[in-house]
Amino acid sequence: MTEVRPTAAPSASLWERDEEVAVVTRAVDALCADRASSGSLLVFRGEAGLGKTALLAEARRIAEARGCTVWSARGGETLRSVPFNVVRQLLQPALVSMLPEEAREYLGDWYDIAGPALGIADPGPRQADPQGVCDGLVAAVRRLARREWPLVLLVDDVHWADQETLRWLAAFTERLAELPVLVVVARRPGDITGDGARHLEAVAATAHHPVTALSALTPDATAGLTRAALGADADAAFCREVWAVTGGNPYETVELLAKVQDSELAPVEAHACELRALNRTARGGGLVARLEQLGIDATRFAWAAAILGTGITVGMVARLATLDRADALRCAELLRTARILTEPDPAAAHASAHGDLEFVHPLIATAVYNSIPDALRRAMHGIAAQVVTDSGLGAAAASRHLLQVHPDDDQELVAQLREAAREHLAVGAPDAARRCLERALEEPPRPEAHARVLYELGCATLLTAPARTIGHLRSALGMPGLDGDQRVDAVFRLSQALLHNDQLEEAVRTVEAEAARQPEGPARMRLQAVQYMWEGIHAGEAASPGRSERLKALAATCTGRDNAERALLILRGFDAMTHGESAEEVAELCDRALVNGRLAPGLGWTDPDWGLELLMMLASAYVYTDRLDRAEALFTDALRAYETAGWSGGHLALAHAYVGLGHRRRGRLKEAEASLRESLRLAERVGRGLPLYWSATCNLVDTLLARGHIDEAWAVAEQYGFAPPYPSTIVLPDPRSVRGRLLLAVGRTKDGVNELEAAEKASAARGHHNPVMIPWAVELARALATDDPVRAARLASEARRSAERFGTDTAIGEALRCAAALETGQRAVRLAAQAATYLEASPCQYEHAAARVEYGIAARSAAELDRGLALARSCGADGLAARAEEALAAGTAVG
Repeated sequence: MTEVRPTAAPSASLWERDEEVAVVTRAVDALCADRASSGSLLVFRGEAGLGKTALLAEARRIAEARGCTVWSARGGETLRSVPFNVVRQLLQPALVSMLPEEAREYLGDWYDIAGPALGIADPGPRQADPQGVCDGLVAAVRRLARREWPLVLLVDDVHWADQETLRWLAAFTERLAELPVLVVVARRPGDITGDGARHLEAVAATAHHPVTALSALTPDATAGLTRAALGADADAAFCREVWAVTGGNPYETVELLAKVQDSELAPVEAHACELRALNRTARGGGLVARLEQLGIDATRFAWAAAILGTGITVGMVARLATLDRADALRCAELLRTARILTEPDPAAAHASAHGDLEFVHPLIATAVYNSIPDALRRAMHGIAAQVVTDSGLGAAAASRHLLQVHPDDDQELVAQLREAAREHLAVGAPDAARRCLERALEEPPRPEAHARVLYELGCATLLTAPARTIGHLRSALGMPGLDGDQRVDAVFRLSQALLHNDQLEEAVRTVEAEAARQPEGPARMRLQAVQYMWEGIHAGEAASPGRSERLKALAATCTGRDNAERALLILRGFDAMTHGESAEEVAELCDRALVNGRLAPGLGWTDPDWGLELLMMLASAYVYTDRLDRAEALFTDALRAYETAGWSGGHLALAHAYVGLGHRRRGRLKEAEASLRESLRLAERVGRGLPLYWSATCNLVDTLLARGHIDEAWAVAEQYGFAPPYPSTIVLPDPRSVRGRLLLAVGRTKDGVNELEAAEKASAARGHHNPVMIPWAVELARALATDDPVRAARLASEARRSAERFGTDTAIGEALRCAAALETGQRAVRLAAQAATYLEASPCQYEHAAARVEYGIAARSAAELDRGLALARSCGADGLAARAEEALAAGTAVG
């Protein structure tokens, strides 16, 4: 037990906190020891009043005494709806102190992404990607940490932080090992659910010291504190009652002792019975009664301060409480004297955001706020919104007040909430936008605007809650008010939400029905293109009868004069590629969809009218027709566009996956693996089971198999669930073919054959006969060569016919490689030589390397083996290189 401290103890809340203070001291010392040291996180948890704030204040004192830069922030119970509130408190003071050019230099490419969320830059015209903004905020602190070392971040009442800050904090603390920053957070147990609780659990999981649960003061410590405050002659029975009344809560103990001093109560056993009544005046109804005793003006001032919650300046409170400045100043002094309000600690970074005053303790702020009659509280929030707006802070800043106003058919309020939603979306806070639009619907909007509000709500929730989006957009489309292009756009977005919610067939039916309602023209053509697009990526058991013929006929009428026609040309090209039609015709269709070899305006990677699926289909058509230069240019453009725009969620994950696909087809296997691992890392953040997750996993397994890293490929497949059931959308390359090859590679021949036969059945049902995109036939032929040579030969012959029909060097070369593997003697040598010749002309260097090695083995040629070995090494194909080295070492090859 900690010994009773003398009268000079610095703070009641630090009594019996020696162990916690020691933990902070060690963490600060470790931070200051070396600029290259790893960061660390401390989490202190305790009920209200147990001294979390005092412990963070002591952490500040310790850190500043050692020369650290300290930034701090605090969550607020009534401020949880304000996006980026807490992270702004942390970072704004440092960034605002810089010149704009200096801030831009420090944040670099992240300035335009994170700057609007931090309130130091104007938002761009597009909806910001929440994950990109989160990553930008992480990058901002990383860069500032290098400038400000040693840096300590203190976050108090983190359980009341906004969702956006919690998301950032979880992402930032996960990266703490990479930079020297000490983060200290304090929170109450409970008090948070849903995503916020999940983020806080992620934060706690990264702590370098077990989460510290603060305990109440012991009777001995309470006695020491009582005697330090009231005099050494306070008797034991009185001290014991102080502990019994307060439960050892440091805040309540300090408040109770202050009341004892104010009442001049002697600290003796005879007066111990009065302590319980005194204690009731420190909280709840007792606090409210004490506040009322200060007079109606002081009460109104306190209410107004509680409504504002932050930025409590005497001027703003006076406006909200309808007091003149003299009366407001008098009330502020009364409330300071009564220990309800106090001046902010000027050392705390958040003090500037809190203006002239703040509540002595969050418990007081909550009690005062809850004491305001409901109708009056709602009305005061409405006035507060006007005060904030008149101060030039914008609709988003006023929205937390607007959310609390009682619905009253106020169309100006609807307009303000819609504007606030737009501002929230622009800085990457879709949840805040959703709250504003849902509240606008409660007002409610006029009938002519109702559908548009629902449409805006659907757009706001598209990335975060596709199931909700479906309901909002269906309701909007069932009302009057959405016409022309806006209606078509709503149908498109509804179909996107259905797709993201794994309701692809419903997505197709939705756009098909709307297309039938539209007259001939661009709108109808756009919807038809969207229908063909969703059908084109559907991996169902069978294609709709006559689909390809209808698409072919429609595309034949297109010249590429607008984006709807360009989309149909892309879709026709992709469809022809999957069916294994002439690669030359496929490339010609795709080229016609471009403008001077580039994407047309409105068809860019970040343009919202079509979505990324269409452009991925375009690039994939180029990949499998051996136009890798075109494909790689598109993939690189996608990566650059998403990184520049700060889109670091699913879009960026897919971009990395397709960049990896480009590297894989080119034969740059090490680069492919790096891109695909990054894609999988990003896809993990978005969620497992989605098509983008499958793209990353399938391509990574395929690349590892090409490298000869079979055990690693199997481990990836096991870890990330690369097994049936497969997704409802097409994944490239074909996952059944890749998994079949994986099973064969690990010796599960029967399972591998079954998987490849399932690939055969699925591709036949869809009419997909491209032998490069879905290479089941050549893989199955090799697997059956010994047990069923007749079927193997038939499969190889069919693969060769399909390859010659398609006409690329890669397809023909791969078919010849398969045929050579089934032959012996000079026929095998001739076929292997032909395969090597075709693949030498192809851009796919790994396949060329494999053909050279196989030709060298068949012909017993050391020269060909040396050539194949050099190619294998340059590709990073370790297994193939080992095979060539083994053949050379066997000594059977000739010069």
